[in-house]
Amino acid sequence: MFRAVSLAPQAPAAEWLVLLDGALKRSPTLFDDKAVILDLADLQPSATELESLIAELTTRRLRILGIEGLDAALPSNLPPRLVGGRPHGDTLEAPAGPEDKPGVSSLTIEGSVRSGQSIVHPEGDVTVMGSVSSGAEILAGGSIHVYGALRGRAIAGAARNPRARIYCRKFEPELLGIDRLVRTAEDMGTHLRGQAVQIWSDGGAIKIAALG
Repeated sequence: MFRAVSLAPQAPAAEWLVLLDGALKRSPTLFDDKAVILDLADLQPSATELESLIAELTTRRLRILGIEGLDAALPSNLPPRLVGGRPHGDTLEAPAGPEDKPGVSSLTIEGSVRSGQSIVHPEGDVTVMGSVSSGAEILAGGSIHVYGALRGRAIAGAARNPRARIYCRKFEPELLGIDRLVRTAEDMGTHLRGQAVQIWSDGGAIKIAALG
C-alpha cells in the first residue's frame, strides 16, 4: 500500500488547469514528493484529450502514478488503470461483522505544525492545539480544528466526506480544501483575515464565515 494524492479534473479541462495553476502559484511545493492518482470519473476525456491533459500535468511536475474512474480503454503509453482504491489506512479484508469494523479515529497535535511538515490522517478528524505555519500541510479524512493560526494548507474531507469542516482561531491560510473542492488565498479575500472562522462545503462551493 502506497500513499497517493487523488486529483479529479473537472470540465472544461482548460479552466480547471487555470485553477490548478493558481494553486501551484500560491503553493509551488503542493505536489512535491507526492504520487498522484488521476480520477477521471467526472471528466471522461477521449484518448487524445487524456494524452494532452497528462502532458499538461507533466509540465507542472506532477507525477501520475495511475488513472481511475475512466470508462474507456486506456492507451498503452499512459499510466495504468487503478481499480478499487481506498484511503490510506483502510484494510483490504472485508470485516467479518459490524463488531469488527474499525471506528473513526481522531488525531491531536499537542503543539504546532511547522513549515515543511505534512500531517496526513485520512481516518478521521485532526485537532492542532497550536498553529499551522506557512508551508505546512494538514490533510484529514474528517474535520480539522486549529486552536491557533492557520497559515498553511488545510484539506478536510479527504476521504470524500463533503460534510467535513475546518475551524481555526486565526484565519490566514495558503490553501483550503473540502472533499474535492479547493480555494487558494487569492480566492478568499481579506475581510475575514485574522478572525476565527469556520469553512464548509455547500452546493459545490467552499463557504467561509466568522465564528461567533
